[in-house]
Amino acid sequence: MRGDGHGHRPARDAAHRPARDPRRDPVSDHEARGAAVVLPLELIRRDPERVRRAAQLKGEDAPIDQILELDRRWREHLHAAETIKADQNRLSKEFAQTRDESLKVRLKEMAERARADLAQAEAVKRELDDLLLRVPNVFHDSVPVGKTEADNVVVREWGSKPQVASPRTHYDLGESLGIMDFEHAARVSASRFAFLLGEGARLERALVQFMLDVHTREHGYLEVQPPVLVNSASMVGTANLPKFGADAFKIEDRDLWLVPTAEVPLTNYHRDEILDAESLPRKYVAYTPCFRSEAGAAGKDTRGFIRLHQFSKVELVKITGADTSMSEFEGLLADAEEILQRLGLHYQVMLMCSGDMGFAQYKKFDLNAWCPGLGRYLEVSSCSVFNDFQAMRANIRYRPSRGAPPRFAHTINGSGL
Repeated sequence: MRGDGHGHRPARDAAHRPARDPRRDPVSDHEARGAAVVLPLELIRRDPERVRRAAQLKGEDAPIDQILELDRRWREHLHAAETIKADQNRLSKEFAQTRDESLKVRLKEMAERARADLAQAEAVKRELDDLLLRVPNVFHDSVPVGKTEADNVVVREWGSKPQVASPRTHYDLGESLGIMDFEHAARVSASRFAFLLGEGARLERALVQFMLDVHTREHGYLEVQPPVLVNSASMVGTANLPKFGADAFKIEDRDLWLVPTAEVPLTNYHRDEILDAESLPRKYVAYTPCFRSEAGAAGKDTRGFIRLHQFSKVELVKITGADTSMSEFEGLLADAEEILQRLGLHYQVMLMCSGDMGFAQYKKFDLNAWCPGLGRYLEVSSCSVFNDFQAMRANIRYRPSRGAPPRFAHTINGSGL
């Protein structure tokens, strides 16, 4: 079992999408109306130190000075083009009245200058858009400030550590029972792959069925069987790209990626859509294989079913309104916890600190189950709320009421398990 995978590692509105119209100001509509926390360009313009400080506390680089300089140049070129266009309109009216042929030459020159300024604006905006994708999310006031996992906070525990005489590791027990095989997997694929055999395969199938049934029949999630190959736009939407491309597997010569988690297709299911507020929250659950290169796992414990390149998990995703996302986040966390409780597994709920919570997360809890054979806790689920960070990149919006302008949705996800 694995968490949501963002851990230490991330557009479709104008602040984050590739440039299409260089004249479009990348400022989200709801930011202008005073939404509390967003990361469009307007927030960086208005409060660059807040964004810079949040990035520093997350241990992330944020090219704020470069963004502000590109923003200045972009607006400068736009202003120049618009000024020329205004002069063109004035001269065009004058030509219509006077039929002065000399004005034609001036109008042609002005049109060429305006096109040149717009072309420069477009080039600058492409560079600006790319940098905006590399700015991390801010975080909730309740997130503890810290640098490493040592600064994470255990907020509660459930159950107690089982008393096991001479506990064995899962991989030792699994291989001796003939239900796990790592040697043949390495021969067939590479290291950090595994075969589940016989009762091992049956056990995973039974656990998956149990989890899906609980979440669909009791917690109200809609079961989805999504594609496990997604395009780059989907990976950008969930903030896996551009920052974490090295952690994913890409199909050569195709714009397709193997999903690192079902979060990617489930969240992007509503990409470029406007949802009705009455239909929220949208709650989805999916069981899929997941694929990760684990590029940063060198030197870490990777023996057994830890940091595999391919693994399977059940994923929970919610699309919510801005006013309910934090309460829906607590609800998703409780749904994941219930699975552990029904399985009778001792676990702790850990609130992740700013430096250990991830690039895109607004707030994050890890569920860590006690593993007697290893004598330590293992992360079995990560539950995160992203405010509108992912929705801005994926252009997922909702209309709060009839006739109201759309706002960006909020997204939540977690392993279930």
